[in-house]
Amino acid sequence: MFLQILQYIAAGATVATGLVSLFWPRAVRGFTGLNPDGGRGVTEIRAVLGGVFIALGALPLVLGESLAYQILGITYLVIGAIRLVSMFLDKSVVQSNIISLLVELVFGVVLVL
Repeated sequence: MFLQILQYIAAGATVATGLVSLFWPRAVRGFTGLNPDGGRGVTEIRAVLGGVFIALGALPLVLGESLAYQILGITYLVIGAIRLVSMFLDKSVVQSNIISLLVELVFGVVLVL
């Protein structure tokens, strides 16, 4: 039961991240480092960060299937793995990347279980 609550929280936080990206795309600049340059950049943040995170987070909540939670978890683990490698390749071991990596690993593990 406790694990399910954590999974709901992780999926809900994913949707919330998507909603922030959709409705306040310039607000993600400080945390993600993305700097939307003009309308095209803002649209990309709304569509990709907003749309993908809303869909990935909402799907398990709507379907209520463990496989959907696992897919979201695997997605987080892959993002985390790529982020970890990229942090060293790109010399971007900074606080926001470390926080993102920790969230991705924790959410990934919680959602896969």
